[in-house]
Amino acid sequence: MIIRDVRPWGGPRSDVEVIDGKIAAIRPHDESARTAGDVDGRGRLLFPSFSDVHVHLDSSRVGLPFRPHTGAPGVWGMMLNDRNNWRTAEIGLPERVVGTLERMIARGTTRVRTYAQVDVDCKLEKFEAVMAAKDRFAKQADVQVMTFPQAGILREEGTVDYLEASLRGGAEVIGGIDPCQLDRDPVRHLDIVFGLAEKYQVEVDIHLHEPGELAVFSTELVLERTRALGMQGKVTISHGYELGSVSEAVTRRVIDDFAELDVAMTTIAPAGRGQLPLVDLVAAGVRVGLGEDGQRDYWSPYGNCDMLDRTWQLAFTQNYRADHLIEMALAIGTMGGASIMSRDVPRLAGVEDRPGLGVGDRADLLIVDGETPTSAVMDRGTDRTVIHDGVIVADGLALV
Repeated sequence: MIIRDVRPWGGPRSDVEVIDGKIAAIRPHDESARTAGDVDGRGRLLFPSFSDVHVHLDSSRVGLPFRPHTGAPGVWGMMLNDRNNWRTAEIGLPERVVGTLERMIARGTTRVRTYAQVDVDCKLEKFEAVMAAKDRFAKQADVQVMTFPQAGILREEGTVDYLEASLRGGAEVIGGIDPCQLDRDPVRHLDIVFGLAEKYQVEVDIHLHEPGELAVFSTELVLERTRALGMQGKVTISHGYELGSVSEAVTRRVIDDFAELDVAMTTIAPAGRGQLPLVDLVAAGVRVGLGEDGQRDYWSPYGNCDMLDRTWQLAFTQNYRADHLIEMALAIGTMGGASIMSRDVPRLAGVEDRPGLGVGDRADLLIVDGETPTSAVMDRGTDRTVIHDGVIVADGLALV
């Protein structure tokens, strides 16, 4: 494949040669060298494709009519709202999961880490729907499935059995959630999560909505286990909304510990203060990724399957105005997440790093209209071509 007339990361117009699913050469654009079968970039921008590393495919209502928000405050109240409604949606769960993933790929996401809720209510039904969608789109995207105890691990007898069954069924990551605030027994909660991770040799991803000092305390327990079990590079903290709210000294210590133990972090670009500063995380070498969380589900009406849109939200909520910071947000949404899903992908080398488009890099690419990377984020154009593993998988917001 020759991709003619594209501008990698907004640079000069170039021709990109792809061989065996990898970028083999990048040359100055030569209009006279066009041949039949080339991909016409038409001067559009070239980026790595997006990596959504925090999404709940199993709770999506994308494509269905909007409904009044009925969730009660707090994780438990929101979870109950989902539990009371997910079976009565206008179409079945497998179709909702497939439709959401298809829409994500069509808009430029070819790497996905998705949660699959497992509990005594849904048992393995949501997990199996997500695994089926992963199999269906195996040639269009890399999908990593995490078994996730959205209702906690200890509050309902039998949850651990379903977690183990999903791990035997192919889950690649085990999740945990609010060890102190939801299950109210952080030691036992984390012992189960890390014990299952060690038993099945999978990674850990901890949902952390807890406030301030409580969140720091839970994080310290996670870090202790990461160090003791030698799980460096295999643990992610998701959300961590208030990990940066206690003091500058605590913020610095948490970031340094993440860097030392290679603990990754994912954000969904929330509003509000108290988050760990992204610039400091990236500068310290912490792997940081972006995700869309729920997609117009029973928790929230937000989410539209478009990671370029979520990148705009990340830049906006972080109050980024300088071009290099908006481009950093793009790097987090693309290769930052990819480095969480695969150790073969290098982490961002710093705030100015624009990775993923070098010779030897995997050809997971997005071609999109725009003048500059910043303008692409601001305008979020629809003239998009999506390439996965060296093959065009979507064009014009539709799978091919």
